[in-house]
Amino acid sequence: MGNRKFFGTDGIRGKVGEELINPEFVIKLGWAAGKVLAGRGTNKVLVGKDTRTSGYMLESALEAGLSAAGIDIGLLGPMPTPAIAYLTKTFRSEAGIVISASHNPYYDNGIKFFSSDGFKLDDDIELAIEAEMDKPMVCVESDKLGKASRIEDAAGRYIEFCKGNFPSELSLTGLKIVVDCAHGATYHIAPNVLRELGADVIEIGTKPNGININDGVGATSMSAIQKAVLAENADLGFALDGDGDRIMMVDHEGHILDGDEIVYIIARDALKSGRLQGGVVGTQMSNIGLEKALKNLSIPFARSKVGDRYVMELLQEKGWNIGGESSGHILNLSQSSTGDGIISGLQVITAMLHSDMKLAELRLGMEKFPQRLINVRFKQGTAPLESDDVKKAVELAEAEMQGNGRVLLRKSGTEPLIRVMVEAHEESDANKWAEHIAEAVKSAS
Repeated sequence: MGNRKFFGTDGIRGKVGEELINPEFVIKLGWAAGKVLAGRGTNKVLVGKDTRTSGYMLESALEAGLSAAGIDIGLLGPMPTPAIAYLTKTFRSEAGIVISASHNPYYDNGIKFFSSDGFKLDDDIELAIEAEMDKPMVCVESDKLGKASRIEDAAGRYIEFCKGNFPSELSLTGLKIVVDCAHGATYHIAPNVLRELGADVIEIGTKPNGININDGVGATSMSAIQKAVLAENADLGFALDGDGDRIMMVDHEGHILDGDEIVYIIARDALKSGRLQGGVVGTQMSNIGLEKALKNLSIPFARSKVGDRYVMELLQEKGWNIGGESSGHILNLSQSSTGDGIISGLQVITAMLHSDMKLAELRLGMEKFPQRLINVRFKQGTAPLESDDVKKAVELAEAEMQGNGRVLLRKSGTEPLIRVMVEAHEESDANKWAEHIAEAVKSAS
């Protein structure tokens, strides 16, 4: 990915007011992005945000920087990340900019870019923006400054796009659905999509106040929606994260379905209806139960590194459409160019209606294996993953599990930790082998 100073795997993210997420830096970022994008096509960039109070400040700073570079700005207001990707494409804009820190707490924020085709910005453009950041900021002539306008019908356009991705012969009439919007960017979108398709909707997490995003609600805090589904006697529930690109679901019995189970249900339905293109991409952390369930359906499966950027890369490389992470970030490139929680939820409901099965029945097709994760701190200068004793411990575990389990050792990217993860058919085996390997890692460091 080249040597980057600012961009991570998912844009630029940090605590508001600190080194990167402050008005001074963001004005310069807007200007630098504007300089790189200027003179292309429409010369217009869309800017949307989630519901954090800091979004107002960062939106104004981006607007000033882009204008100074001569770029026109279309302001979308609070909109889900996938909506911004979609609208960037339909408006033929040069780029779409999302102000969001996704599932993080309100005091964090971030900025990420989509290219004109609705996909994440290419590495070379991100590196070109970083190169401009080193130059002094120079304003274009007054008659060349960019203008800003508010796009009033953005929410309505995206609601119609979501509805258009649901089969026209089907309806949600008769289904009672709880939707949890995490007090985030989908608060005015997801309930309307479901209602307009005929569902009886109970909404939670739809009263943002600027600082309650992801606070005890949404895809990272599932107890609220579990209680609501059971209390309301609902058919299912789906919980989105703060920017709407991730989803977790709950069946009528209150069981949580994570991204692995959602990917399985979507892939199975695509296979049955003849829409599956190739196979499915998961990550190193995808449960082995997903791999085995897909194998039973003769669906090819491949693993990428952790991160939706890497899932996307492998899907494009293989020419496949469906992939995802256990965290609920689901990709279906035949319907959307980025992870879209609302559309993924609608695809699962489509599978329920096609098969005439409840969500609780559909999830039984995949048996999730118990997983044990142990973090082992290691001393700087040691390389426990190279140790013969660690390699022997892994070999022993894999031999004993005879293909009915999986071992994954990976180094943390941010701390001196080795993450030891073991999945096994029995929880006792997962615990036993994780502890055995963790001991070997400790001894080697």
